[in-house]
Amino acid sequence: MTQTPAAEPGGPAARTVNVTKTYGSGDALVRALDEVSLDLAAHEFTAIMGPSGSGKSTLMHCCAALDTADSGEVWIGDRELTGLRDKELTRLRRDEIGFVFQSYNLVPTLTAEENILLPLAIAGRKPDAEWYAAVIETVQLGGRLSHKPNELSGGQQQRVAVARALVSRPRIVFADEPTGNLDSRSGAEVLELLRRSVDEHGQTIVMVTHDPVAAAWTDRVVFLGDGRVVSELRRPDREQVLEEMARISAGETGA
Repeated sequence: MTQTPAAEPGGPAARTVNVTKTYGSGDALVRALDEVSLDLAAHEFTAIMGPSGSGKSTLMHCCAALDTADSGEVWIGDRELTGLRDKELTRLRRDEIGFVFQSYNLVPTLTAEENILLPLAIAGRKPDAEWYAAVIETVQLGGRLSHKPNELSGGQQQRVAVARALVSRPRIVFADEPTGNLDSRSGAEVLELLRRSVDEHGQTIVMVTHDPVAAAWTDRVVFLGDGRVVSELRRPDREQVLEEMARISAGETGA
C-alpha cells in the first residue's frame, strides 16, 4: 500500500488572507495582488489562471515562500509564514513544498535518478523506499533513470522534475507553467502524471497556466484579474475555461 503526504486535519494545504503585494512606487506603483484571500484545498489539483499581469505568478510565489507579501497572511498547513526566520523558511521550502518549473531545472551532469533524489541528498535524508517506488512507477520512465537530461525528451525531463518535486512527500507542489515548453503530446504526459499523483497518491498540486487544455485536467480553476480573485470553476472543461478567460479579458468579471 503506497503512502501519501500528510493529511490536512480539516484545513486547506495552503491559504492566503487579505494578501497584498506591490512593486515600484509613485506613478510606477503596480499592485500585483490586492487583498487576495484564497484557500487551496488539500489533495486537489488546482489551476490558477488569468490574463498577463493579473498576478497569478506573484500569488504562487507568495504561497510557495519564494516571495514575501507586503501585508496579509500566507499559511502552509497550520504554519503562518510571516515572521519565520530564513532558516525556518528554508526548512519549510525543503520539507513541505515541491516545485516544478517550465524550464525543468535539472542538473545536466546527473542522471535522471540522481536528479530525482537531489533534494533529499542535499537535506541529508534517504528516500522512503515504498514512496520512492510509488513515485518511480508513476513517472513511468522505465529504463531511462540512468540517462542524463540531454538523453531525454522534453516530456521525459519534465517528468523527472515532477518526480523530484514529489519524492520528499511535500505537503503541496507548486507548478509554474509546467507544460509551457512542451509539445501537446509531451504536455499531456506531464498533466496525466500530475493528475495521477493527486488521484492515486493524495498529493496537492497548484499549477499556474495560461493553457485551457491544461486547466481542464484540474479539479478547480481560480481566475485572477487585476490582482484579485474574480471567479472560479469546479470540474472545468476547455470550453468553460475559454469562455471565462474571454469574459475576464473583456472586463466583465461580474459578481
